[in-house]
Amino acid sequence: MCSSLRRASRAFTQLYDRAFRPLGLRATQFTVLQVLSRVGEVSQGRLGQMLAMDSTTLTRTLELMARRGWIADRRGQDRRQRWLYLTEAGKRQLRRAEPPWEKVQMRLRRQFGEQRWRSLMQLSHEAADRITARGDWI
Repeated sequence: MCSSLRRASRAFTQLYDRAFRPLGLRATQFTVLQVLSRVGEVSQGRLGQMLAMDSTTLTRTLELMARRGWIADRRGQDRRQRWLYLTEAGKRQLRRAEPPWEKVQMRLRRQFGEQRWRSLMQLSHEAADRITARGDWI
């Protein structure tokens, strides 16, 4: 199961990465932009939970995005806590990335068919939610 899902994940990621390449954007960065656009300000820890990303990978991604001016942060009352938010440049980048994202989404919907697309979306959300809600099962 793990191997099959990782293979599918890599294939999907490569497809989206190719679409975003002209914008200097990666699929993981697009996902962060989308989430911050929807939730507004969020702690780095909570963002990692929402994305099911390990801290090291998330920190690397956020540092690159901050250097590009797409996100910014502020320290919480506890100085170890970072609150992240989308900058105006990040909002512009997200708007630029939405047309290629939509194109890939529509292509995949056509290839899978509407019912299979919805089923795949539902199953992937359910699987992620069940696993992240329970934490480490072993």
